[in-house]
Amino acid sequence: MTQRMQDLADQIVKLQSELDREIALRRKVLGWRLNKRMIEFEHGITLEHRRLRESATRFLLKSSILAYLSAPVIYSMIIPFALIDGWASFYQAICFRLYGLPRVRRSNYIMFDRRHLAYLNWIEALNCVYCGYANGVIAYVREIGSRTEQYWCPIKHALRISDPHRRYYEFLEYGDAEGYRSRLDTFRERLRQEVPTSSSPWDVETLKPETKP
Repeated sequence: MTQRMQDLADQIVKLQSELDREIALRRKVLGWRLNKRMIEFEHGITLEHRRLRESATRFLLKSSILAYLSAPVIYSMIIPFALIDGWASFYQAICFRLYGLPRVRRSNYIMFDRRHLAYLNWIEALNCVYCGYANGVIAYVREIGSRTEQYWCPIKHALRISDPHRRYYEFLEYGDAEGYRSRLDTFRERLRQEVPTSSSPWDVETLKPETKP
């Protein structure tokens, strides 16, 4: 990686930190905060949320026929998502131990906190649980895949790929044969020594929110 590329990567990290701070400020505007990974709403916010909740019956009556027809197809995806979730967990439990690699914390990627929002009816909450699980599994498996790629093939593609994972930018340049032979072990050792990253500052565990007294 050239110095210019390293500088750009550092800027990306800096911008992510700034984004985290802006998200924290937005929390205050919306009247909630985290207290030991417990969600707390300011007094009166939860009551207002309940007032804005639409009943499940009204929600169903407003839904289009296309929503009814597509729902079974959408929810059928739970089967492959559950399979890849379990299989990827099994894979890293065996292979990452053999390679001496830090395992990906599943709980940092799969969250079910949105179901506790008082302005969601039970159907909307169920939808949020499903979407959170599906997208969480994708992010979880992507991180497992990125660690695997760094271990076996830390080489950039010749063609531009859309939205690469965070490790990709530090990979070796396409065609850098000497670098691959001389630095592959360095990439592997760096991965072994990597300190596990905590979840994002706005991620929370699946705990029920409390109204701040």
